Amino acid sequence: MKKILIILLLSLLFSCQKNAVAIKQNLFYDKAYELHTKGKTDSAYVYYDQAEDVFRLHKDSTGMGKCIVNKAIILTDKGDYFAGQELSLKAQQYFDKNNKDQYSYICANYNNLAIASNNTKDFPNAIKYYDLAIKYADSQENKLTYQKNKANTYKDEKKYQEAITIYESILPQIKNTNKKLYARLLSNFENVKSLDNPLYNPEPQLLHAIEIEKEIDDKWAQNAGYAHLSDYYTHNDKKKALIYAEKMYQIAREIRSPADRLEALQKLILLDSEKSAENFQTYLSLNDSIQREKDKSDSKFAFIRFDVEKIKRQNAEKDNSILKLLIGVATLIVVIIFTVIGYRRRQLKLKQEKEIEVKNTQLRISKKVHDVVANGIYQVMTKIENQEDFDRDKALDELEFVYEKSRDISYDKIGEEKEFSKVISELIASFNSETVKTFTAGNSPAIWEAISATVKDEVHQMIRELMVNMKKHSHASHVAVKFEKINNLVEIQYKDNGIGISGDLIYKNGLRNTASRIEAINGTITFDTKIEKGLKVNLSFPVS
Repeated sequence: MKKILIILLLSLLFSCQKNAVAIKQNLFYDKAYELHTKGKTDSAYVYYDQAEDVFRLHKDSTGMGKCIVNKAIILTDKGDYFAGQELSLKAQQYFDKNNKDQYSYICANYNNLAIASNNTKDFPNAIKYYDLAIKYADSQENKLTYQKNKANTYKDEKKYQEAITIYESILPQIKNTNKKLYARLLSNFENVKSLDNPLYNPEPQLLHAIEIEKEIDDKWAQNAGYAHLSDYYTHNDKKKALIYAEKMYQIAREIRSPADRLEALQKLILLDSEKSAENFQTYLSLNDSIQREKDKSDSKFAFIRFDVEKIKRQNAEKDNSILKLLIGVATLIVVIIFTVIGYRRRQLKLKQEKEIEVKNTQLRISKKVHDVVANGIYQVMTKIENQEDFDRDKALDELEFVYEKSRDISYDKIGEEKEFSKVISELIASFNSETVKTFTAGNSPAIWEAISATVKDEVHQMIRELMVNMKKHSHASHVAVKFEKINNLVEIQYKDNGIGISGDLIYKNGLRNTASRIEAINGTITFDTKIEKGLKVNLSFPVS
């Protein structure tokens, strides 16, 4: 058992050391982050999931939370908005809003919830989550990004004045510090103003923003600027709208943005009647290609998510199996411990019982020595003393009988060779002498029929002890012993006319043995000392 405990302790120690090393560097998370930044989101999702399991193993709630947030962002980017929202809501429980070190994850999570809500047209919740993202923003740059996103939501909700208010507060802050963000926000700002007021001409400021974007080679922002200009002139000047749509299409091809190419083609179909059919065929072909790629990507990602969930279930089942095994081992150890304790207690109890048995045996043998040897010899001495004609051979036979009894002192077979009532009568009669007359009444064989050999032996010894005590101490001349069976009780009445005993009875060895014997057979003994002269003893015990 000690070896088992040592093995368990060593296993726990090794596990703790291994965990301590692993928690310092979660390689799965590092790999996931690297893949995510490179745009390989499918593989990144898998590694984020594996990293989450590692963090869970080490009870690192922050690590688990950031893995879940990144998985939610990937789902939202892929258009699975409801799944993205579900994971983001789950991630909230792993962060402490009072811990500023976690603000970067908290604000990113709220931003993802806002984007998903906006794309599902749940604008009130989108605004709510953007406000929370702004509240917990860990940097000024992120705060401006969330404010810009909030303005876009107001634009989508057609609350242009609210969007304008946000842009007017942001633009002065970044005009001279961040050209890229300033140009993009200026383009969005001019677009919203033109939507709010159809009479407003955004072209000068939009072209100004595009010039800045050309300087810093931000073609994605140029693409958006040309889209805004084309939209503005669609109802006012179709030629200009067509020019800007063609520029948008050219930039979209350069940046390899299929979605922007589709948007540009939609504009060209409406604005260029001569090439409308050609542009429409290009649109259909591109749209089919995009849809096939999207379906392929969605299917691939669906299989990846399925495999991830499958692995999770398998790991959970494996963990359950390990847990059951550990519980089984722990139960076995507890059972072994209690078995050993129980065994030792049992051995101790048996040892104690053995000691008690030895003591009882010693006491029983002591009683037998007194009953068989001492009383037997005294009985022979009494006969020799009271007989006028000494029969040497008979005396030797009786002494030999006492000797034989002493050889098998552990068990006395009195009453087995002779009928018990006769044995008792002969025992009492053996104390007859010139000075002592003994009388027996009621000692019929029927009384002893249902009495066991053990009880008979005790009764024989008790009567002999009373007779020996009488002979030694009472100075009686008449002794009577009466036997009677009443219902299920055998009653024996001993009476003599000797000197009696005092009220404060002090047992001699013989009478003390008599009291213990009667108790052993569930009987009672009473000494009547109130008679004028002599001693009266009543014995009573059940038949069975």
